[in-house]
Amino acid sequence: MSVVWLVLWAAGAVADQAMLQETAAAGLPTFVIPALAAVAILTAPERIYRRLLYKLTDRLLQVVRGWLFHVDTVVPLVRVQHIDVTRGPLEKAFGLATLVVHTAGTHNSIVMLPGLAPQRAAEIRDIIREHVRTDFA
Repeated sequence: MSVVWLVLWAAGAVADQAMLQETAAAGLPTFVIPALAAVAILTAPERIYRRLLYKLTDRLLQVVRGWLFHVDTVVPLVRVQHIDVTRGPLEKAFGLATLVVHTAGTHNSIVMLPGLAPQRAAEIRDIIREHVRTDFA
């Protein structure tokens, strides 16, 4: 997301120098775009997290996300192939983890559930793993 804002800022600065030097708006894009970027970068993660919901039942995992583009993914637990709990450097810094569920099939065969506490991600992984074991026992 930061890279997009950096490109927009560079384009605004170039346009400012090339077209707006002799107008009352001179310098405006160069300062307004970084201000908008700061607001977006600081508020977007929290807004995205609020729009992320999940439900785990004894038969399926449902992940709902999005505001403008709403995605509702339902994974029958019998289709789960394997489960990962991942933690990148930023997730470790903020005490978070991502549950990654790999399913049978090709289209949308990876379902990710980010922003979980590491203990909760491990609990969900263990619940799903136990369900997969009982299906094949």
